[in-house]
Amino acid sequence: MSLSRSIVRAARALTIDQLPADVAAKVKIGLLDFLSCAFEARELPWGCQAIRMASAAKGPATVIGTPIRSSPADAAFANATLGHGLVREDMHAAAVSHLGVVIFPTLLAFAQQQKSSGVDFILGAVCGYEIGAAVGRAIMDQEMVRRFRPTGVTGPLAGVIAGSRLLALDEDATVSALGFAANATGGLNEWPYTGGDEMFFHPGFAARNAVTAVQLASLGARASESALDGRAGLFAAFNKTDRISEVAPFSGRPFEILSVYYKPAPACNYAQTACQAALALTMQDGFRTHDIESIVVKASSAAVGYPGCDYSGRFDRILQAKMSIQYCVAATLARGAIKESNYHVLDDPEINRLVSVTKLEPDAAFTAAYPGAQGTEVIVKSRRGIARSRMDDVIPATPDQIRERFRSACANWEAIEDMVDNLELHEDVGTLGGLAA
Repeated sequence: MSLSRSIVRAARALTIDQLPADVAAKVKIGLLDFLSCAFEARELPWGCQAIRMASAAKGPATVIGTPIRSSPADAAFANATLGHGLVREDMHAAAVSHLGVVIFPTLLAFAQQQKSSGVDFILGAVCGYEIGAAVGRAIMDQEMVRRFRPTGVTGPLAGVIAGSRLLALDEDATVSALGFAANATGGLNEWPYTGGDEMFFHPGFAARNAVTAVQLASLGARASESALDGRAGLFAAFNKTDRISEVAPFSGRPFEILSVYYKPAPACNYAQTACQAALALTMQDGFRTHDIESIVVKASSAAVGYPGCDYSGRFDRILQAKMSIQYCVAATLARGAIKESNYHVLDDPEINRLVSVTKLEPDAAFTAAYPGAQGTEVIVKSRRGIARSRMDDVIPATPDQIRERFRSACANWEAIEDMVDNLELHEDVGTLGGLAA
């Protein structure tokens, strides 16, 4: 049996009674996290550009935070871009992927095209995470991520499984949708070196391609069943055919969505723990940035080696700063906070001075623990002596923090939050799109 068919059969067999309560709860909090990011990113340049793109099409699907109704594919593109616009999205570390910013826009678009229940929405999301993460675990090693954007590869596959599950496509059609998605994967990791905007749009491309793949399959178009594991399939294209047997969704271990965490900082995954360790230093008695002479940040080799993370400037664009561990640490130390505004002061002289005296070092223990844990140590040498802050793993944003962020971003938060919290009770989850306008 092909890998595609085995994946599809496993996804179609999942029922709501097989989901532990914490899995359904994770879908709900993940949806609120996605929505909060989308609402907050509406005024950012890439958010405005995606909204304008979607406004040219007409259809049933809401562009979040706007009165625009667009086609499912164009709304999914805009909403996925918005959800990624802050660089503060969900993270599956082992797959190096942000799956929710593809899965949720795909599901929301289809739910407004065809009446769908909250139960099917939850199942679609769980299946999307399961397949996207399983493929990502197998294929996304450090060699791959230096060149290819993981979400651009895993996202279309995750979105297709989620959308096909929501629309109840039959087995053959879903296999074809997955085949089309495999043909529509993409995304290069050149952007970190220049701060290019393409990173923001990678989830948009992935979500739009997922919607298109499902639509084609539902109309009877047929893709290669061996598009994943064939001689010229996805794994062969990346020279990873030896990893095919590692793809094991629904294999008895905890559902993949439970391995997802939500970022506390609006920055690269690999800068999260560094920001938190730096913040702890600012709380020490007598701390003053002007006393700092040098900074060493120890992290995993994955963090140090990811494109854009070991970068000391010049910072001409926000994304360069959000990717740079040096900048993230320096801004946290200088401003005593982890917040979006840290990345809108690229010419701050004290932040740039601290960046210039910051050095990254790979740490063997942190490397060995990754991706199960993302440890970091920040060591500051100042005129007062040496101060250290070590964390063995990132502390994710809590559900309460996510709700607080959502409520501050959305005027209509009560109605949306009530619907999301009771998602499995709703027979027409498409109404959520109207609430999010």
